[in-house]
Amino acid sequence: MQKKKDVLTTGEVAKICNVAPRTVSKWFDSGQLRGYRIPGSKDRRIPMSQLVRFMKAHGIPLNGLDGGSTRVLLVEDNPDLTDSLVQSLENNGRYEVRVAQGGFDAGIIAEQFNPHIIFINIVLEDINAQKICSTIRENSELQDARIIAITSPLTEGEGHALMQQGFDSYLCRPFDVAQMIQCIDDSLSILH
Repeated sequence: MQKKKDVLTTGEVAKICNVAPRTVSKWFDSGQLRGYRIPGSKDRRIPMSQLVRFMKAHGIPLNGLDGGSTRVLLVEDNPDLTDSLVQSLENNGRYEVRVAQGGFDAGIIAEQFNPHIIFINIVLEDINAQKICSTIRENSELQDARIIAITSPLTEGEGHALMQQGFDSYLCRPFDVAQMIQCIDDSLSILH
């Protein structure tokens, strides 16, 4: 599993943005793209957070950032369920998955991991669904994340109420990995 890099070279930024390295150097030298030079060298380094800000400001699609893997945060306290889901999703090769046991863990992990998709079991004790959705939406780094509720079967009205609270979708128990992947794909298709 590849760890997401925090600092990139101009060549790596060029690949992500689908431009020539010379173009990235121009962005850097003009001050449009912030970063720093390696002491004693002319090599430039660009922090990931600066690159994301630059890409958003200039309408450059963010899908080049991840090398194709979708980051999924699963907020669930049932280890039997999480172990099998994580294993199945990561074996698929398209997903990098982290698990949080509750709301507090989810906040810390989301900040570090910057997930594309957040699945939240809304019946966990410390989960306030509406508060979690608004906190995620208020965080500029996470506002593009898709938030999906994991819930028991719902009526159409209850599903609509969840969407009003800020969820992008919901997944009713019982579900299998194929249904979860379909839910991820459906949510991501809204983004692109």
